[in-house]
Amino acid sequence: MLNKNMETFLCCDSDYEEAGVVLFGAPFDSTTSYRPGTRFGSAAIRRESYGLESFSPYQERDLLDCRIFDSGDIELPFGNPTRALSMIEERAATILQDGKLPFLTGGEHLVTLGAFSAVYDRYPDVHILHFDAHADLRQEYLGSELSHACVLRRCWEKTGDGRIHQFGIRSGDRDEFLWGKDHVETHRFTLHTLEETVARLGDVPVYLTVDLDVLDPSVFPGTGTPEPGGVSFDDLRRAVTLVCSRAHVVGCDVNELSPPYDPSGISTAAACKIVREMLLALPQSRG
Repeated sequence: MLNKNMETFLCCDSDYEEAGVVLFGAPFDSTTSYRPGTRFGSAAIRRESYGLESFSPYQERDLLDCRIFDSGDIELPFGNPTRALSMIEERAATILQDGKLPFLTGGEHLVTLGAFSAVYDRYPDVHILHFDAHADLRQEYLGSELSHACVLRRCWEKTGDGRIHQFGIRSGDRDEFLWGKDHVETHRFTLHTLEETVARLGDVPVYLTVDLDVLDPSVFPGTGTPEPGGVSFDDLRRAVTLVCSRAHVVGCDVNELSPPYDPSGISTAAACKIVREMLLALPQSRG
C-alpha cells in the first residue's frame, strides 16, 4: 500500500486500491554524461501538468474518468546508482505485486533499469520498445557499467537477443552499432516501422521506455544530450498512443527531461502531454 503524494500529476488522484496505473518519479541524474538536470524532470512534469486540459481531443478521453494514482518521487541517494536502482525496483515491484501497472518518470535513462528489473522478474518473456536518440548499448562509459549510456545493454543482459526493439536511434559509437546488429533490433532515425513491430509482438508483454531526446531539439531543447535530426512531437504522440493502446504494456517510463535547459517551459509542456496521452491510451487506467 502506497501513500498518495501531496501534489499529483493532473487529475491522477484516485485511491490506490482502485487505481490500475501508478505513477512514481525517480529524480536521479548522477551518471549523466553531458549536462545534468534531469533530477528535476519528474517534479516538473507533475507541477506543470496543470497547464494542460485533462481531456485529450486526440483520443476523446479524459483523465477525470481514469483510475490513476500518483505516489510521488522516491527520495533517492545522490551519487549511488546501485542503491537508487534498488529503491526504484522495490517501488515498481510493490506496484506490480498489487496488480497495477508501474509508470515511471525520470530522471536520467538509467532509472529504467530499476523499473524494468521488477517487470522482468514478473514477466520473464517481456520485450522492450525503446524510443531514443541514442542506442545506450555501451558495455561501459568512463569505466562505469551503470550509466545512462549503458542502460539498454544492462537490460539486454536480462532479456537476451531479439527482445529489444529500438526506434529513432541516430547516435552511438561504432562498437554499439556493430554489437547491436547481432543482438537487438534497431530502427534508425524514425518511428515509421513501429506499427509492424507492434503487430508482430501481439500479446507478448511489453515494457515501453521513452527517452524524450528522441524528439528533435528544435521542439525539445530541454534535455541533457540533445541530438539534431529527431522526430516531431506529433510523430512521438502517435507512436506512444499506438503502443499503449495496442501492445500488451506491463510497465513504462518517460525520462531525460532536463527543465533547466529550457526556461521557456516548452519541453516540460511536451513531456506532460506525452505522459497524458500515454496514460489515456493504457487500458489499465480506464474505469
